[in-house]
Amino acid sequence: MVKRIFDIFGSLIAILIFALPMLIIAILIRLESKGNAIFSQKRAGWRGKAFSMLKFRTMCADVDPYGNSPRTGQDPRLTRFGRWLREKSLDEFPQFFNVLVGQMSLVGPRPLYERQAELWDQKQRHRLDVKPGITGYAQAFGRGDLTIEEKIEFDLYYVENLGFLLDLKIILKTIVNIFSDRSTIYEKRYSRSHDREPGSRGE
Repeated sequence: MVKRIFDIFGSLIAILIFALPMLIIAILIRLESKGNAIFSQKRAGWRGKAFSMLKFRTMCADVDPYGNSPRTGQDPRLTRFGRWLREKSLDEFPQFFNVLVGQMSLVGPRPLYERQAELWDQKQRHRLDVKPGITGYAQAFGRGDLTIEEKIEFDLYYVENLGFLLDLKIILKTIVNIFSDRSTIYEKRYSRSHDREPGSRGE
């Protein structure tokens, strides 16, 4: 209950503070390329329940939104402004609305594709015991440097050690990361066993 109250107040404050910047971002996205400024993707949420996660569009409108994640900032699918949004993590701002309605939390394991969740064993599925977050332990302390297996291990650590102090530590580390080297936002290798995400193009 305390975490939910924190999420409501935190997301409301963020929406009020960033309302004008989000409007400007939406306008700039539309000016640079055709297509909606915000798009949604189906993700696995709390206890595996699917929900539509919101993001600012950072790629050209005609690319597959479920394709492999960009490995570098030079990926031709990224728009110029979209690349900047990704590297500053500003593309995640619309998820404050997901938090406000209770689909996500400010802090928690990042919501992954449903097809990814289907591959997890019983232990790994414990990451679904908490709501997914805008930022999480794996994103704050590794992100693109981690494989999916390592991210799940980080997420399970978070679930097993859930608490306000850990959430605060993750939030503070996330803020520091935004103003530091952003090369780690790009995934170097998806998995220990293969490069591509399961079910993505080319598999």
